[in-house]
Amino acid sequence: MTRHLALVGCTATGKSALALELARRAPDAEIVSLDSMQVYRGMDIGTAKATAAERAAVPHHLVDVVDPEHEWSVRESQRSTAAAIAGIEARGRRAVLVGGTGLYVRAVIDGLTVPPRAPETRRALEASTSTATGLAAGYARLQQVDPASAARIEPGNRRRIVRALEVFETTGLPFSSFGAGLTSYPPPVMPVDLVGVWLPRPELSRRIFRRFVAMRDRGLLDEVRALAERPEGLSRTARQAIGYKELLEFLDGRIPTLDAALELAVRRTRQFARRQRMWFRRDPRIRWLAAARNPEALAPVLLALWKAGATAEPVADHA
Repeated sequence: MTRHLALVGCTATGKSALALELARRAPDAEIVSLDSMQVYRGMDIGTAKATAAERAAVPHHLVDVVDPEHEWSVRESQRSTAAAIAGIEARGRRAVLVGGTGLYVRAVIDGLTVPPRAPETRRALEASTSTATGLAAGYARLQQVDPASAARIEPGNRRRIVRALEVFETTGLPFSSFGAGLTSYPPPVMPVDLVGVWLPRPELSRRIFRRFVAMRDRGLLDEVRALAERPEGLSRTARQAIGYKELLEFLDGRIPTLDAALELAVRRTRQFARRQRMWFRRDPRIRWLAAARNPEALAPVLLALWKAGATAEPVADHA
């Protein structure tokens, strides 16, 4: 039976570089991205996407599959990943799933039932919750129809309140009934080893800062400007990508300087990394590999473990 690998962890831990090095050493491996933003064409620098040369050297899937005006979703990622894995298995090869988007990883390896999207309903809810009074009323309604979800959502988190109400309005079922699977960690529905890449917090913080310096030098602002000038515009999802969101606000005049926008992006990325760490550390099925500085150096031991059909022991503290 083909046994795949899911490589997870915080942003900027070097997962993509490690996956690429692993695939170079394992000629039967193909990379499947479970990143919610690398699916967008034209969003290259800010998503740390693999270069054209790297993608030519190792097959990549779910990269550059839709234009940035498209609303990419967990359901689309789940279906597209299943199709990619089926193709990989048909070729007698193995998949390296690379993901920092925790829900996308869970949707694939656990076969979660993901509630559908309803764009018109969502737009109506977004309009009705656009004011503080409307948001409070929306949260009060959520407390009535889905108290379990309301208890897990902050009263000021408009995006999550809207999503929970959207699901209830569309399906008649509480959003919490779909998310119950996130609190348990059964055997995956597919043969896969889950491995996490862990870096010390100070090193991860430095890598996040250096990544944004490199993105700035590579022309991130020009990339964002070109996206902003597209006649088709950007989807709500694409606009929320950290780095793009802040530079769009700079171009709109809502942030005074480029340095201020990048500083905000660095701060938000560090906060996002903390949330990712909390998400992944709850999953007892993940075994962690610790790297002091260079995650790519983990490739030989990870390849040996993958060949043996086993994963590493957890590091002492990956919090």
